[in-house]
Parts: sequence; C-alpha cells; structure tokens
Amino acid sequence: MTENGCSGDGLPGIIGSGREGGPAGDQRPPLILASGSPRRRDILRQLGLPFRVMVPELDEDAIQGASPRDLALCRAVAKAGAVDCPGALVLAADTLVALDGRVYGKPAGPAAAEAMLGELCGRQHEVWSGICLRAGGRQWSEVVRTRVWLAAADPAAIATYVATGEPLDKAGAYAAQGRGSLLVERVDGCFWNVVGLPVAALAQGLRVFGYGVWPERRAPGER
Repeated sequence: MTENGCSGDGLPGIIGSGREGGPAGDQRPPLILASGSPRRRDILRQLGLPFRVMVPELDEDAIQGASPRDLALCRAVAKAGAVDCPGALVLAADTLVALDGRVYGKPAGPAAAEAMLGELCGRQHEVWSGICLRAGGRQWSEVVRTRVWLAAADPAAIATYVATGEPLDKAGAYAAQGRGSLLVERVDGCFWNVVGLPVAALAQGLRVFGYGVWPERRAPGER
C-alpha cells in the first residue's frame, strides 16, 4: 500500500496512439491523454485542447483502494505514471460508480448491464473520478464526486435501453450524455464528471502546470 492508499503492480506500456492537432502558433507543451475513452476525447475536443492519445497497458484489476474514492485516484495516478513522454503533459483519469460502497465498473455483457441498472434505478448513487496530471517529475491529482439520482424503471424498459448497446462500455451501465439521460432525474455536482472527465478540476490542474486553457498567440515573426 502506497502513501495515497493504493496497492497493486499493473505492468504499464503504450498500446496505441493518435493525434488531435493544435492550431499553428500554439506554444503550449503537448498534452497526452492516457486513456482510450471516446468520451474523454470528445470533451477535450469540445474544449479546443490539442492532444495525443497514448493508451497505457495496465491491469486495472491489480490496483486496489480502500474506498471508491481511493480506487478512482489510484487508477488515475497509475495510468498517468504508465506513460513516459518527456516534454509533454500527461493527463489520466478514472471514473467509477458506487452504491452503498460497492463499485460498479463497466458491465461484462448485457445481462450484467441489466443487473446493474436494476440496482441503480430508483436510487441515488455516487460517481467518482480521479484525475492526474504529470510532467517533468511533477504530479497533481484530484478526486471529484457527483451524486446522481436515477429514475425507477421496470425490467422491460431497462432491457430495451441495454439492447441499444449504449450501456455496455460505461461505468454503471448508463450514459448520462446519451439515451441514458432519460433515466437521470437529478445530478448534484459536476455533470462532466459523470461523463468521464471533470472539466472544472481539469482546468484547475492545467493552471497548476501553467498550461493555459486559452492558448497565447505569438505575433508573426516573433520568436
């Protein structure tokens, strides 16, 4: 168990990469997204942040935490530490759903998704996201909690939603930004945290590293 309450030794490595180009004249360091999540890529695109994707090969099941909060943080820190890219700013995050202390990850299949939603619907649960930024030997991390209330739903409605395929790659088996929004009655906290990347916390961390959310431009010919 380490100082941040984490234990485990997943083996890191890079298994894929991609690029979202930045505008000419952007003086910020490269931003590396250590995640294969399409939702996180979409959020960064909406923010206008140029980034590259480098997905860490990590055994998340080998990482443990004393609570849902600790587990989300431990996984985010481990993902960020698994990407070695000198001169870049590495961003990693991990999002999970918790009800009565039990963690709900991504469902193994349709039956598991229906079972998850059967337990979550009609109740309030928590969404935890750990977020970590690393660059040049420095590290910043934060954990964000959002409370979500899902409407009661009968098994037929849940099965119909699961049949769309949308829940199958989502923690908790629903997408608050998609068709799953029909199940969401109330959100207390950061909505983007439920989607997979708490934007306000991200902006705070970027400021710590002097990474401007709004890029500075140099005049033509200026060096």
